[in-house]
Amino acid sequence: MSLTPAEMDRKLDEHFGFEAHDDVAGVLATLAPTVEHDIVGWPTGPSHGREAARPFYESLFADLTDGKVKSLRRLYGDNFMVDDSLWSGKAPGRPFGLDGHGRPLSFRLLHVVEFTDAGQIKRENVWIDMAAVLQQLPQDETAVAA
Repeated sequence: MSLTPAEMDRKLDEHFGFEAHDDVAGVLATLAPTVEHDIVGWPTGPSHGREAARPFYESLFADLTDGKVKSLRRLYGDNFMVDDSLWSGKAPGRPFGLDGHGRPLSFRLLHVVEFTDAGQIKRENVWIDMAAVLQQLPQDETAVAA
């Protein structure tokens, strides 16, 4: 049985809500036990299973704070959605390997999310607008040399 767009919206909004509160356990609970978690370009590549996704979220929550996700457009198919969003917050850590120095940051995200019939996220594929990140987090000569 296919999920409705409203059911998919609720699950992804729940996922984003846990992210906004740096709640690793909550985020992982939105994922299916055998989830394929793929942040395109992430150095370790796609991960498989909830616990394999944990290090990504732990790193993300250490590197970015006060995060808010605003969905700009969503497209729906048979148990999948495409979400075009804007993330905004601060970068106190080293997001994406860049020194954040606590600076404000915003960038676009594109999520392709597949759901189980029970409504859990079975595949999360994310593309990040790295050009925007690089423009907002220029690295000084010390950071570049390190």
